[in-house]
Amino acid sequence: MISILRRGLLVLLAALPLMAGAAAQSPKEVIQGTTTQLLADLKANKEQYKANPSAFYDALNANLGPVVDADGISKSIMTVKYSRKATPEQMQRFQENFKRSLMQFYGNALLEYNNQGITVGAEKKDGDDRASVDMTVKGNNGAIYPVQYTMTKLGDEWKVRNVIVNGINIGKLFRDQFADAMNRNGNDLDKTIDGWAGEVAKAKETAEKQEQ
Repeated sequence: MISILRRGLLVLLAALPLMAGAAAQSPKEVIQGTTTQLLADLKANKEQYKANPSAFYDALNANLGPVVDADGISKSIMTVKYSRKATPEQMQRFQENFKRSLMQFYGNALLEYNNQGITVGAEKKDGDDRASVDMTVKGNNGAIYPVQYTMTKLGDEWKVRNVIVNGINIGKLFRDQFADAMNRNGNDLDKTIDGWAGEVAKAKETAEKQEQ
């Protein structure tokens, strides 16, 4: 299951930098166009990325800010219970730790992608500022995995708020993880934020054991 999670999540993460400047596009056009560009970039630079994964993570991370609703995602993971108590500095630090941990622990999944096939499906609008876009990802074993992006319109830009991979709601997964970490850390917000990379690593190890 964790391989499915990594594959779908990193498709999202790697596509995010390419979404910049897509304000006039529909949610589906954003996903379709960026997926095409993603696969072309990966094909051209995969060996370079494999040789220098740190630079690969840095390049992805540097471009996430302008194109993802990082503030909304962070508050959603923390929930109102904790985010309303967090200072602006703590929120910013959590956003950076969250993005970096995802790049480090799930980044290799993208480098393992061998052009098996990604298909962008239907777009569904939920009012003027909410939408979802379906995608299917074909695995190395030939299986088809569904992915769904949840997008929100901020101003005139569509930004990614959440992703569901093969039925796994990533937002809920990390909300539960954050709440559990806060309980174990005695509601120490700084300790939970600073240890977030370790929390992601433990979640990855647990999922891999379950898969085996």
